[in-house]
Amino acid sequence: MNPKILSVDDSGLVRKAVSRVFSRFECTMLEAENGEVGLQQTVEHRPDLIILDYNMPVMDGVEMLKRLRADESLKKTKVIMLTANSNPETIATVARLGVRDYITKPFVDEQLLAKAARLVTLVPKST
Repeated sequence: MNPKILSVDDSGLVRKAVSRVFSRFECTMLEAENGEVGLQQTVEHRPDLIILDYNMPVMDGVEMLKRLRADESLKKTKVIMLTANSNPETIATVARLGVRDYITKPFVDEQLLAKAARLVTLVPKST
């Protein structure tokens, strides 16, 4: 089955860039503009992987992570943090919350793909 990947970022440009990176693969892309909508999408669609921004209005990435980890049915959801914040304390905080990997913005497409491919199976689309 093709993986579902949820991109949670307050920047529409970043969400579009993430979707473009995965467009070459058989996967379903979902988007959310903040952690609150991201949590709703997670409950509704059960993504296999979440690409999560750290700083967002309404609900930031750390709060969304805390809520994911507090929910028994969602706590094992795989998350890659994608953010401009590379502060070691930030990295330690999200690592304690079970983030599988961390990428700083601006990101390199191949780096995001490599990290995602360690967590979900990415099958190229046939042309």
